[in-house]
Amino acid sequence: MHPKALLDACAELVKLTLKFDHPADAVVSRYFRDNRSLGPRERATLAETVYTVLRKKLLFDHLSPSGSGPKERRMAILGFHGPRDFLKSALTDQEKSWLDQCDSIKPADLLERHRHNLPEWLVQPLKDQLGSGFGPLVESLNQSAPLDLRVNTLNDKRADVQKELKLAGVASEPTPYSPWGLRLDSKPALTKFDAFARGAVEVQDEGSQLLALLLDAKRGEMVVDFCAGAGGKTLAIGASMRNTGRLYAFDTSAHRLDALKPRLARSKLSNVHPAAIAHERDDRVKRLAGKIDRVIVDAPCSGLGTLRRNPDLKWRQSLQGVQEMAVKQAAILQSASRLLKPGGRLVYATCSLLPQENEEIALAFTQANREFSPLPAAEVLSNLKIEGAAGLCSGGVGGGDFLRLWPHRHRTDGFFAAIWTKN
Repeated sequence: MHPKALLDACAELVKLTLKFDHPADAVVSRYFRDNRSLGPRERATLAETVYTVLRKKLLFDHLSPSGSGPKERRMAILGFHGPRDFLKSALTDQEKSWLDQCDSIKPADLLERHRHNLPEWLVQPLKDQLGSGFGPLVESLNQSAPLDLRVNTLNDKRADVQKELKLAGVASEPTPYSPWGLRLDSKPALTKFDAFARGAVEVQDEGSQLLALLLDAKRGEMVVDFCAGAGGKTLAIGASMRNTGRLYAFDTSAHRLDALKPRLARSKLSNVHPAAIAHERDDRVKRLAGKIDRVIVDAPCSGLGTLRRNPDLKWRQSLQGVQEMAVKQAAILQSASRLLKPGGRLVYATCSLLPQENEEIALAFTQANREFSPLPAAEVLSNLKIEGAAGLCSGGVGGGDFLRLWPHRHRTDGFFAAIWTKN
């Protein structure tokens, strides 16, 4: 595609995304469906340009008024993903001069808000938790996340799949913590590989894989994934159960569960039973009360731990939204806990970075439910022989009560998990 045409397309997509009417990934996917003639390189440039604009929106909002032309074009120029000489071939002399001036600005000369590019309501809670680690976190959130795969150990071994991918020209390395994971050096179109088509691999962040490991579901058990969504953890849990027992995948969105169906077919799992529920007090849930061995609640949350992948979330969320979410999270956890039989395990998880959605929910549940005893996440991971388990956890007297994953420390999305056993 001609540089000018590509830049125009970038500006058009930036304009659509910055309306914030829909999640950025949905806007980008819709644009690609409407423009099927775009090749892989053009799609990569368009997507990465949009995500760069979203990651650095405060900085670009600060720089763009000094330029000329429509704002979405100025934002697309600042965030353009590709060689500078290619971009400049699409610019006027005035635009080239302006871009050079912007490129010459040193980060140290910028205001803090233009360096961290976070909404003000989010800054202090992160600084309170991380102190000097705030800067490294910001740096990691402004980078693209790697592509992690989970090997379906029901039928394949990680080392064998790694070799198979290498022969197909895809380099990868074993994830450092999850025994199921592979981290790719690139982002190929996985659907064209046999390993994907036959269900040997699924896209799943290493942190999400660790949540499924924490549940430690056994052969023949009755298990519930209470907020299953598209089923990434459901499939991991089903494979860890060796396709035995009964695994219920509950969600209030039938649409999300529909996305599980093709993945379930590829996985060769027959122990998974998807079911749409109206709410956390649905009759389907009540009928299983006191009968379940293990329950995982990957609760609806702000998703702020996934900002590397979904940078628009920081502009689409608010403090009020987080507070409202916390009320819902507490209610869902309470309802899900009623499913457990004595000796059962309960896991509460989010992909949030905020204590309001994490530690505060877990501590309040423990306080209100004396029949549940907290189980230190570090101990569970150590028993599963996860290397460096203590470094993945924080909180409590021993510092290992909760799983607490950070992008800058662990190269995963930001995740939290708490575990209990029913007495």
